[in-house]
Amino acid sequence: MPYLHTYEVPYPYEQLQSSKFSASAPLTVDVPGSKSITNRALLLATLAQGASTLRGALFSDDSRHFLKCVQDLGFETHVDEANRTIFIKGCGGAVPLREASLYVGSAGTAARFLTAYLGVSHGTYHLDASEQMRKRPMAPLLDSLKCLGCEILSENHGEEGHFPFTLCGRGFSKDHITVNIDASSQFLSALLIASALCGQDFTTYIEGAHGMSYIEMTQKMMAQFGVSTDRISPSAFLTKAGQNYLAQDYQIEPDVSAACYFYALSPLFNIHVLVRHVHFKSLQGDVAFLKILEKMGCTAEDTSQGILLAPPAKGIFHGVTADMSACSDQAITLAAIAPYADCPTTITGISHIRYQECDRMSAIVTELTKMGIHCAADENSITIYPGYPKPSIVETYDDHRMAMGFSLTGLRSPGMIIDNPACCRKTFEDYFQVLDHVINQLSCSTKTI
Repeated sequence: MPYLHTYEVPYPYEQLQSSKFSASAPLTVDVPGSKSITNRALLLATLAQGASTLRGALFSDDSRHFLKCVQDLGFETHVDEANRTIFIKGCGGAVPLREASLYVGSAGTAARFLTAYLGVSHGTYHLDASEQMRKRPMAPLLDSLKCLGCEILSENHGEEGHFPFTLCGRGFSKDHITVNIDASSQFLSALLIASALCGQDFTTYIEGAHGMSYIEMTQKMMAQFGVSTDRISPSAFLTKAGQNYLAQDYQIEPDVSAACYFYALSPLFNIHVLVRHVHFKSLQGDVAFLKILEKMGCTAEDTSQGILLAPPAKGIFHGVTADMSACSDQAITLAAIAPYADCPTTITGISHIRYQECDRMSAIVTELTKMGIHCAADENSITIYPGYPKPSIVETYDDHRMAMGFSLTGLRSPGMIIDNPACCRKTFEDYFQVLDHVINQLSCSTKTI
Protein backbone atom coordinates (compact mmCIF):
# COMPACT_ATOMS: atom_id res chain seq x y z
CA MET A 1 0.00 0.00 0.00
CA PRO A 2 1.58 3.34 -1.05
CA TYR A 3 2.54 5.92 1.57
CA LEU A 4 3.79 9.48 1.37
CA HIS A 5 7.01 10.35 3.16
CA THR A 6 5.03 12.63 5.46
CA TYR A 7 1.42 12.94 6.62
CA GLU A 8 -0.12 16.33 7.39
CA VAL A 9 -2.57 15.78 10.21
CA PRO A 10 -6.03 17.23 9.44
CA TYR A 11 -7.21 19.97 11.78
CA PRO A 12 -10.96 19.45 12.14
CA TYR A 13 -11.29 20.61 15.74
CA GLU A 14 -12.99 23.99 15.30
CA GLN A 15 -15.62 22.69 12.90
CA LEU A 16 -16.39 19.68 15.09
CA GLN A 17 -17.63 21.54 18.13
CA SER A 18 -21.20 20.79 17.07
CA SER A 19 -20.59 17.11 16.30
CA LYS A 20 -23.62 14.99 17.18
CA PHE A 21 -22.06 11.64 18.02
CA SER A 22 -24.04 10.58 21.07
CA ALA A 23 -24.67 7.52 23.23
CA SER A 24 -27.45 6.38 20.89
CA ALA A 25 -25.42 7.10 17.73
CA PRO A 26 -21.71 6.97 18.57
CA LEU A 27 -18.76 7.20 16.24
CA THR A 28 -18.31 3.50 15.46
CA VAL A 29 -15.00 2.08 14.25
CA ASP A 30 -13.56 -1.32 13.29
CA VAL A 31 -9.88 -2.13 13.87
CA PRO A 32 -7.71 -5.05 12.67
CA GLY A 33 -6.96 -8.19 14.67
CA SER A 34 -4.60 -8.14 17.63
CA LYS A 35 -0.90 -8.36 16.82
CA SER A 36 -0.09 -9.88 20.21
CA ILE A 37 -2.77 -12.54 19.87
CA THR A 38 -2.09 -13.26 16.19
CA ASN A 39 1.60 -13.91 16.78
CA ARG A 40 1.03 -16.03 19.89
CA ALA A 41 -1.60 -18.03 18.00
CA LEU A 42 0.81 -18.59 15.11
CA LEU A 43 3.36 -20.15 17.44
CA LEU A 44 0.83 -22.16 19.45
CA ALA A 45 -0.66 -23.56 16.23
CA THR A 46 2.77 -24.79 15.10
CA LEU A 47 3.26 -26.50 18.48
CA ALA A 48 -0.14 -28.24 18.33
CA GLN A 49 -0.69 -31.64 16.78
CA GLY A 50 -2.88 -31.24 13.70
CA ALA A 51 -4.48 -28.45 11.72
CA SER A 52 -5.50 -25.13 13.27
CA THR A 53 -7.47 -22.33 11.64
CA LEU A 54 -6.81 -18.79 12.87
CA ARG A 55 -9.64 -16.38 12.06
CA GLY A 56 -9.57 -12.57 12.23
CA ALA A 57 -5.77 -12.60 11.95
CA LEU A 58 -3.80 -9.41 11.64
CA PHE A 59 -1.80 -8.95 8.45
CA SER A 60 0.98 -6.42 9.03
CA ASP A 61 4.75 -6.31 8.76
CA ASP A 62 5.18 -8.05 12.13
CA SER A 63 2.70 -10.84 11.56
CA ARG A 64 3.89 -11.42 7.99
CA HIS A 65 7.47 -11.80 9.23
CA PHE A 66 6.30 -14.29 11.86
CA LEU A 67 4.23 -16.21 9.30
CA LYS A 68 7.14 -16.29 6.82
CA CYS A 69 9.40 -17.73 9.55
CA VAL A 70 6.83 -20.45 10.27
CA GLN A 71 6.77 -21.30 6.56
CA ASP A 72 10.59 -21.24 6.33
CA LEU A 73 10.69 -23.82 9.13
CA GLY A 74 8.72 -26.18 6.90
CA PHE A 75 5.22 -25.90 8.38
CA GLU A 76 2.32 -26.36 5.97
CA THR A 77 0.18 -23.22 5.78
CA HIS A 78 -2.63 -21.77 3.73
CA VAL A 79 -3.22 -18.02 3.92
CA ASP A 80 -6.34 -16.08 2.93
CA GLU A 81 -5.63 -12.39 3.61
CA ALA A 82 -8.94 -11.25 2.16
CA ASN A 83 -10.81 -13.24 4.79
CA ARG A 84 -8.11 -12.74 7.45
CA THR A 85 -7.66 -16.49 7.87
CA ILE A 86 -4.53 -18.63 8.35
CA PHE A 87 -4.46 -22.44 8.24
CA ILE A 88 -1.45 -24.09 9.92
CA LYS A 89 -0.65 -27.78 10.26
CA GLY A 90 1.24 -28.24 13.51
CA CYS A 91 3.66 -31.06 14.25
CA GLY A 92 3.13 -31.54 17.98
CA GLY A 93 6.17 -29.50 19.01
CA ALA A 94 8.60 -30.86 16.40
CA VAL A 95 10.19 -28.56 13.81
CA PRO A 96 9.86 -29.99 10.28
CA LEU A 97 13.30 -28.72 9.20
CA ARG A 98 16.42 -29.36 11.28
CA GLU A 99 18.23 -26.47 9.59
CA ALA A 100 16.83 -23.11 8.48
CA SER A 101 17.64 -19.42 8.14
CA LEU A 102 15.01 -16.99 9.43
CA TYR A 103 14.52 -13.22 9.21
CA VAL A 104 12.24 -11.76 11.90
CA GLY A 105 12.26 -8.15 10.72
CA SER A 106 11.35 -5.78 13.56
CA ALA A 107 8.85 -8.16 15.14
CA GLY A 108 9.72 -8.53 18.82
CA THR A 109 7.31 -11.41 19.32
CA ALA A 110 8.76 -13.35 16.39
CA ALA A 111 12.27 -12.58 17.61
CA ARG A 112 11.72 -13.75 21.17
CA PHE A 113 9.13 -16.54 20.71
CA LEU A 114 10.90 -18.29 17.85
CA THR A 115 14.29 -17.97 19.53
CA ALA A 116 13.00 -19.77 22.63
CA TYR A 117 11.19 -22.46 20.62
CA LEU A 118 14.16 -23.20 18.38
CA GLY A 119 16.63 -22.93 21.25
CA VAL A 120 15.02 -25.94 22.98
CA SER A 121 14.41 -27.87 19.75
CA HIS A 122 16.89 -30.16 17.99
CA GLY A 123 18.50 -28.42 15.06
CA THR A 124 20.62 -25.54 13.80
CA TYR A 125 18.90 -22.26 13.04
CA HIS A 126 20.32 -18.95 11.86
CA LEU A 127 18.28 -15.90 12.88
CA ASP A 128 18.65 -12.29 11.73
CA ALA A 129 16.57 -9.13 12.11
CA SER A 130 16.15 -5.54 10.97
CA GLU A 131 18.62 -2.87 12.09
CA GLN A 132 16.01 -1.71 14.59
CA MET A 133 15.56 -5.19 16.08
CA ARG A 134 19.34 -5.74 16.10
CA LYS A 135 19.55 -2.93 18.66
CA ARG A 136 16.89 -4.36 20.96
CA PRO A 137 17.90 -6.61 23.87
CA MET A 138 18.01 -10.38 23.53
CA ALA A 139 20.71 -11.26 26.09
CA PRO A 140 18.43 -12.33 28.99
CA LEU A 141 16.64 -14.87 26.79
CA LEU A 142 19.84 -16.10 25.15
CA ASP A 143 21.50 -16.49 28.54
CA SER A 144 18.59 -18.63 29.72
CA LEU A 145 18.77 -20.80 26.61
CA LYS A 146 22.51 -21.33 27.14
CA CYS A 147 21.71 -22.61 30.63
CA LEU A 148 19.27 -25.08 29.08
CA GLY A 149 21.98 -26.48 26.80
CA CYS A 150 21.65 -24.42 23.63
CA GLU A 151 24.85 -23.38 21.90
CA ILE A 152 24.63 -19.83 20.58
CA LEU A 153 27.03 -18.47 18.00
CA SER A 154 26.95 -14.68 17.92
CA GLU A 155 27.56 -13.04 14.54
CA ASN A 156 27.23 -9.43 15.63
CA HIS A 157 30.93 -8.51 15.38
CA GLY A 158 31.67 -9.89 18.83
CA GLU A 159 28.75 -8.16 20.57
CA GLU A 160 26.72 -10.93 22.13
CA GLY A 161 23.09 -10.63 23.11
CA HIS A 162 21.85 -9.19 19.82
CA PHE A 163 20.89 -10.39 16.35
CA PRO A 164 22.22 -12.03 14.22
CA PHE A 165 23.11 -15.38 15.78
CA THR A 166 22.89 -19.13 15.19
CA LEU A 167 21.12 -21.46 17.62
CA CYS A 168 22.30 -25.06 17.97
CA GLY A 169 19.46 -26.56 19.96
CA ARG A 170 19.71 -29.81 21.90
CA GLY A 171 16.45 -29.87 23.83
CA PHE A 172 16.28 -29.31 27.60
CA SER A 173 19.29 -30.11 29.79
CA LYS A 174 17.41 -29.37 33.02
CA ASP A 175 13.93 -28.78 34.41
CA HIS A 176 14.17 -25.15 35.49
CA ILE A 177 15.49 -21.80 34.35
CA THR A 178 15.69 -18.17 35.52
CA VAL A 179 15.10 -15.20 33.22
CA ASN A 180 15.30 -11.46 33.79
CA ILE A 181 12.33 -9.60 32.29
CA ASP A 182 13.27 -6.00 33.16
CA ALA A 183 13.80 -5.23 29.46
CA SER A 184 10.90 -7.29 28.06
CA SER A 185 8.13 -9.56 29.31
CA GLN A 186 8.38 -11.37 25.96
CA PHE A 187 11.38 -13.30 27.32
CA LEU A 188 9.12 -14.93 29.90
CA SER A 189 6.21 -15.49 27.50
CA ALA A 190 8.60 -17.19 25.07
CA LEU A 191 9.98 -19.56 27.70
CA LEU A 192 6.55 -20.36 29.14
CA ILE A 193 5.20 -21.37 25.74
CA ALA A 194 8.27 -23.50 25.03
CA SER A 195 8.29 -25.07 28.52
CA ALA A 196 5.52 -27.52 27.55
CA LEU A 197 8.06 -29.28 25.30
CA CYS A 198 10.34 -30.22 28.21
CA GLY A 199 8.89 -33.70 28.83
CA GLN A 200 8.98 -33.23 32.62
CA ASP A 201 7.69 -30.68 35.11
CA PHE A 202 9.39 -27.38 34.29
CA THR A 203 9.77 -24.32 36.51
CA THR A 204 10.49 -20.86 35.13
CA TYR A 205 11.82 -18.37 37.68
CA ILE A 206 11.75 -14.65 36.99
CA GLU A 207 13.67 -11.56 38.00
CA GLY A 208 11.73 -8.32 37.47
CA ALA A 209 7.98 -7.86 37.20
CA HIS A 210 6.86 -5.51 34.44
CA GLY A 211 4.47 -6.43 31.63
CA MET A 212 2.56 -9.02 33.61
CA SER A 213 -0.65 -8.33 31.67
CA TYR A 214 1.09 -9.82 28.62
CA ILE A 215 2.14 -12.83 30.69
CA GLU A 216 -1.47 -13.34 31.70
CA MET A 217 -2.42 -13.20 28.01
CA THR A 218 0.20 -15.86 27.28
CA GLN A 219 -1.08 -18.10 30.08
CA LYS A 220 -4.69 -17.78 28.93
CA MET A 221 -3.83 -18.53 25.32
CA MET A 222 -1.69 -21.52 26.30
CA ALA A 223 -4.72 -22.83 28.22
CA GLN A 224 -6.97 -22.25 25.21
CA PHE A 225 -4.61 -24.46 23.21
CA GLY A 226 -4.55 -27.13 25.94
CA VAL A 227 -1.57 -26.38 28.22
CA SER A 228 -1.76 -24.78 31.65
CA THR A 229 1.13 -23.05 33.37
CA ASP A 230 0.58 -21.91 36.95
CA ARG A 231 2.15 -19.04 38.85
CA ILE A 232 3.14 -20.91 42.00
CA SER A 233 4.83 -17.92 43.64
CA PRO A 234 5.44 -14.26 42.75
CA SER A 235 8.68 -15.31 41.05
CA ALA A 236 7.94 -18.78 39.65
CA PHE A 237 5.75 -20.51 37.06
CA LEU A 238 5.23 -24.27 36.88
CA THR A 239 4.34 -26.16 33.71
CA LYS A 240 3.37 -29.74 34.52
CA ALA A 241 4.51 -32.61 32.31
CA GLY A 242 2.10 -34.65 30.19
CA GLN A 243 0.34 -31.71 28.52
CA ASN A 244 0.11 -31.18 24.77
CA TYR A 245 -0.99 -28.29 22.62
CA LEU A 246 -4.22 -29.05 20.74
CA ALA A 247 -5.18 -27.77 17.30
CA GLN A 248 -7.89 -25.09 17.39
CA ASP A 249 -10.38 -23.21 15.28
CA TYR A 250 -9.39 -19.93 16.89
CA GLN A 251 -10.99 -16.47 16.70
CA ILE A 252 -8.54 -13.59 17.18
CA GLU A 253 -9.75 -10.50 19.02
CA PRO A 254 -9.61 -6.98 17.52
CA ASP A 255 -6.43 -5.12 18.44
CA VAL A 256 -7.16 -3.13 21.59
CA SER A 257 -3.91 -1.20 21.14
CA ALA A 258 -5.22 0.06 17.80
CA ALA A 259 -8.66 0.73 19.28
CA CYS A 260 -7.16 3.04 21.91
CA TYR A 261 -6.19 5.68 19.31
CA PHE A 262 -9.86 6.01 18.38
CA TYR A 263 -11.10 5.89 21.96
CA ALA A 264 -8.80 8.86 22.64
CA LEU A 265 -10.98 10.86 20.22
CA SER A 266 -13.73 10.84 22.85
CA PRO A 267 -12.11 13.31 25.26
CA LEU A 268 -10.36 15.16 22.42
CA PHE A 269 -13.60 15.94 20.56
CA ASN A 270 -16.22 15.53 23.29
CA ILE A 271 -17.93 12.67 21.42
CA HIS A 272 -19.10 9.12 22.11
CA VAL A 273 -16.91 6.41 20.53
CA LEU A 274 -17.50 2.68 20.13
CA VAL A 275 -14.97 0.21 18.71
CA ARG A 276 -16.73 -2.93 17.58
CA HIS A 277 -16.06 -6.21 19.40
CA VAL A 278 -13.70 -4.69 22.01
CA HIS A 279 -14.76 -5.79 25.51
CA PHE A 280 -13.34 -5.57 29.04
CA LYS A 281 -13.00 -9.37 29.14
CA SER A 282 -10.34 -9.06 26.42
CA LEU A 283 -7.09 -10.99 26.78
CA GLN A 284 -5.23 -7.75 26.01
CA GLY A 285 -3.83 -5.60 28.79
CA ASP A 286 -4.37 -2.36 26.88
CA VAL A 287 -8.04 -2.35 27.95
CA ALA A 288 -6.57 -0.77 31.10
CA PHE A 289 -6.10 2.40 29.04
CA LEU A 290 -9.88 2.86 29.04
CA LYS A 291 -9.79 2.90 32.83
CA ILE A 292 -7.24 5.72 32.60
CA LEU A 293 -9.58 7.62 30.26
CA GLU A 294 -12.30 7.14 32.87
CA LYS A 295 -10.01 8.75 35.48
CA MET A 296 -9.69 11.66 33.05
CA GLY A 297 -13.47 12.08 33.13
CA CYS A 298 -14.80 9.70 30.47
CA THR A 299 -17.34 6.95 31.15
CA ALA A 300 -17.05 3.44 29.69
CA GLU A 301 -19.91 0.99 29.18
CA ASP A 302 -19.40 -2.54 27.87
CA THR A 303 -22.25 -3.13 25.40
CA SER A 304 -23.04 -6.12 23.18
CA GLN A 305 -21.41 -4.31 20.23
CA GLY A 306 -18.29 -3.24 22.10
CA ILE A 307 -17.13 -0.78 24.74
CA LEU A 308 -18.88 2.59 24.41
CA LEU A 309 -16.82 5.50 25.72
CA ALA A 310 -18.60 8.73 26.67
CA PRO A 311 -16.71 12.03 26.98
CA PRO A 312 -16.35 14.03 30.21
CA ALA A 313 -19.61 15.61 31.33
CA LYS A 314 -18.43 19.21 30.78
CA GLY A 315 -16.21 18.50 27.80
CA ILE A 316 -13.02 19.08 29.82
CA PHE A 317 -10.76 16.17 30.67
CA HIS A 318 -8.41 15.97 33.62
CA GLY A 319 -4.72 15.34 33.95
CA VAL A 320 -3.98 12.16 35.89
CA THR A 321 -1.20 10.19 37.47
CA ALA A 322 -1.25 6.76 35.82
CA ASP A 323 0.87 3.67 36.34
CA MET A 324 1.03 2.31 32.78
CA SER A 325 3.13 -0.78 33.46
CA ALA A 326 0.12 -2.92 32.43
CA CYS A 327 -0.51 -1.00 29.19
CA SER A 328 2.78 0.67 28.35
CA ASP A 329 2.13 0.61 24.59
CA GLN A 330 -0.38 3.37 25.32
CA ALA A 331 2.09 5.64 27.10
CA ILE A 332 2.61 7.51 23.83
CA THR A 333 -1.16 7.80 23.32
CA LEU A 334 -1.66 9.33 26.75
CA ALA A 335 1.33 11.63 26.27
CA ALA A 336 -0.06 12.79 22.92
CA ILE A 337 -3.38 13.98 24.39
CA ALA A 338 -2.01 15.13 27.78
CA PRO A 339 -1.29 18.74 26.68
CA TYR A 340 -5.05 19.31 26.31
CA ALA A 341 -5.88 18.17 29.86
CA ASP A 342 -6.76 20.71 32.55
CA CYS A 343 -3.74 19.91 34.75
CA PRO A 344 -0.46 17.98 34.51
CA THR A 345 -0.37 14.28 33.63
CA THR A 346 2.26 11.95 35.08
CA ILE A 347 2.92 8.59 33.39
CA THR A 348 4.75 6.09 35.60
CA GLY A 349 5.93 2.47 35.39
CA ILE A 350 7.50 2.94 31.96
CA SER A 351 11.29 2.70 32.35
CA HIS A 352 11.32 -0.37 30.08
CA ILE A 353 9.91 1.54 27.09
CA ARG A 354 13.41 2.90 26.55
CA TYR A 355 14.24 -0.50 25.02
CA GLN A 356 11.34 -0.88 22.58
CA GLU A 357 11.21 0.12 18.90
CA CYS A 358 12.95 3.30 20.00
CA ASP A 359 13.77 4.97 23.30
CA ARG A 360 10.15 5.96 23.74
CA MET A 361 10.69 8.00 26.90
CA SER A 362 13.26 10.17 25.17
CA ALA A 363 11.15 10.35 22.00
CA ILE A 364 8.04 11.52 23.88
CA VAL A 365 9.94 14.29 25.69
CA THR A 366 11.83 15.36 22.56
CA GLU A 367 8.76 15.65 20.34
CA LEU A 368 6.56 17.39 22.92
CA THR A 369 9.35 19.83 23.75
CA LYS A 370 9.67 20.69 20.04
CA MET A 371 5.96 21.58 20.19
CA GLY A 372 6.55 23.93 23.11
CA ILE A 373 5.06 21.58 25.71
CA HIS A 374 6.88 21.42 29.03
CA CYS A 375 7.85 17.91 30.18
CA ALA A 376 9.80 16.55 33.11
CA ALA A 377 11.20 13.02 33.07
CA ASP A 378 13.08 10.74 35.43
CA GLU A 379 14.11 7.09 35.17
CA ASN A 380 10.58 5.69 35.37
CA SER A 381 8.11 8.52 34.66
CA ILE A 382 7.23 11.52 32.54
CA THR A 383 5.14 14.52 33.63
CA ILE A 384 3.48 16.51 30.85
CA TYR A 385 2.11 19.99 31.51
CA PRO A 386 -0.90 21.56 29.74
CA GLY A 387 -0.25 23.80 26.78
CA TYR A 388 -1.14 24.49 23.17
CA PRO A 389 1.22 22.56 20.86
CA LYS A 390 2.78 24.63 18.11
CA PRO A 391 3.29 23.34 14.55
CA SER A 392 5.96 20.68 14.34
CA ILE A 393 7.32 17.86 12.23
CA VAL A 394 7.01 14.78 14.43
CA GLU A 395 9.94 12.42 14.06
CA THR A 396 8.69 8.86 14.43
CA TYR A 397 12.04 7.06 14.95
CA ASP A 398 10.70 4.22 12.76
CA ASP A 399 8.28 3.49 15.62
CA HIS A 400 4.68 2.78 14.67
CA ARG A 401 3.32 3.96 18.02
CA MET A 402 5.01 7.35 17.72
CA ALA A 403 3.37 7.82 14.32
CA MET A 404 -0.12 6.74 15.38
CA GLY A 405 -0.06 8.28 18.85
CA PHE A 406 1.14 11.75 17.88
CA SER A 407 -1.35 11.97 15.02
CA LEU A 408 -3.85 12.63 17.83
CA THR A 409 -1.98 15.74 18.97
CA GLY A 410 -2.34 17.29 15.53
CA LEU A 411 -6.10 16.84 15.48
CA ARG A 412 -6.44 19.70 17.98
CA SER A 413 -3.47 21.85 16.94
CA PRO A 414 -2.90 22.85 13.30
CA GLY A 415 0.34 22.38 11.42
CA MET A 416 1.38 18.98 12.73
CA ILE A 417 3.21 16.75 10.25
CA ILE A 418 4.07 13.07 10.85
CA ASP A 419 7.40 12.06 9.33
CA ASN A 420 7.62 8.52 7.90
CA PRO A 421 4.00 7.48 8.48
CA ALA A 422 4.76 4.21 6.68
CA CYS A 423 6.31 2.81 9.86
CA CYS A 424 2.78 2.02 11.12
CA ARG A 425 2.79 -0.93 8.69
CA LYS A 426 4.38 -2.83 11.54
CA THR A 427 0.95 -3.34 13.16
CA PHE A 428 -1.75 -1.26 11.40
CA GLU A 429 -0.78 -0.70 7.80
CA ASP A 430 -3.77 1.44 6.78
CA TYR A 431 -4.03 3.46 10.00
CA PHE A 432 -3.79 6.83 8.30
CA GLN A 433 -6.38 5.91 5.69
CA VAL A 434 -8.72 4.85 8.48
CA LEU A 435 -7.97 8.05 10.40
CA ASP A 436 -8.72 10.15 7.32
CA HIS A 437 -11.99 8.30 6.91
CA VAL A 438 -12.88 8.86 10.56
CA ILE A 439 -12.16 12.59 10.32
CA ASN A 440 -14.19 12.86 7.13
CA GLN A 441 -17.11 11.14 8.82
CA LEU A 442 -16.79 13.40 11.84
CA SER A 443 -16.73 16.46 9.61
CA CYS A 444 -19.86 15.27 7.82
CA SER A 445 -21.58 14.36 11.12
CA THR A 446 -22.21 10.82 9.83
CA LYS A 447 -23.03 8.42 12.61
CA THR A 448 -21.13 5.28 11.59
CA ILE A 449 -18.08 4.26 9.65
